[in-house]
Amino acid sequence: MLISNLKQFAEFIRSYATGGGILIVCVIVSLIIGNTGLHTSFNHTLDTPIGSYTSLTWINDGLMAIFFLLVGLEIKDEVLNGELSDKHSATLPVFAALGGMLVPAGIYAIINLHTATSSGWGIPMATDIAFVVAIISIIKKRVPQSLQIFIKALAIVDDLGAILVIAIFYSAGLHTIYLLLALAMFVLQMLFNRFNVRYLLAYLIPGVFMWYFIHHSGIHATVAGVLTAMAIPHNVKLNYSPLKKLIHLLENPVNFIIIPIFALANSNINIHESLAGGSIITPLSAGILFGLLLGKPIGITLFSWLAVKLKLSRLANGVKWAQVWGIGQLAGIGFTMSIFMALLSFADAGLQSQAKFTILVTSVLAAITGYVILLRIKKRI
Repeated sequence: MLISNLKQFAEFIRSYATGGGILIVCVIVSLIIGNTGLHTSFNHTLDTPIGSYTSLTWINDGLMAIFFLLVGLEIKDEVLNGELSDKHSATLPVFAALGGMLVPAGIYAIINLHTATSSGWGIPMATDIAFVVAIISIIKKRVPQSLQIFIKALAIVDDLGAILVIAIFYSAGLHTIYLLLALAMFVLQMLFNRFNVRYLLAYLIPGVFMWYFIHHSGIHATVAGVLTAMAIPHNVKLNYSPLKKLIHLLENPVNFIIIPIFALANSNINIHESLAGGSIITPLSAGILFGLLLGKPIGITLFSWLAVKLKLSRLANGVKWAQVWGIGQLAGIGFTMSIFMALLSFADAGLQSQAKFTILVTSVLAAITGYVILLRIKKRI
């Protein structure tokens, strides 16, 4: 069982590491587009209607629903038989993730109190798991296996927190009829689960309808992916798991296609426009910068330390508190999810551009700082 879990974890690392490399390339390409003559035509392409929605809407609401479907499946798998299945193993990353969400959000909220950008408090709460795991994979020989598992579990809990924040705080006014229709689709999925229906299409087809209904209900459509993940069964006794099969089917398309496309579409930041009028020192930028760069490591380390001191969880053998700080620093890479939160927080394109530029700069700083800390600590041990 242990060998099987380690193999699955190794596959997880390889998948996200390679996906992280592609993600970096897409970010660079998008930044080049955003700062050359291609900027206007690229934005025009993103605004081109495909059916009822623009290309950008299909990417941010449609493709990202598939991303959240995979995240939801991974969370469910971890809760059922993974790193989050054992109470003692699960509590530390849960407390760490909680601190890594609350402290950055609090820092942002204080800096942006009574401003037009106060609604962006969810931006520094997020962690980009693809980039974090990609960096961990580069120095994995210098980082204990337990620490790698810790950051994976922390990122999964962080993703769950982001999903809840989106569902509760970043949704428009509710439309009851569409909400009830979406609920009916979810009930149908759960009935299929109850009667042990193992055909994936029995869950995915209602999931598509659910996406449509939720999209019109006022709740962000990506929630449909998470609800569908909750309904898909996992039955190891029958030696076949629809949940595991769907994770296997989605991992490569999500890591190598969907997330890179999202980054390509949303990273075409015009640096000149972002810096116009000294925008780099606005409350918005300061809230994101200090929230991700300082709030993340402070929150993760503080809440982890409190959990251990209160005997609610324990620190894995061989892991030093300085390494937990380093992991917290890496968690300040909020790129994909932070940009997603910024798009939900602000309708104004100028604010979106400022937020995305600050997220980009802060994520690079967090990546370099976390990498150096973990590297230097291991050399001293």
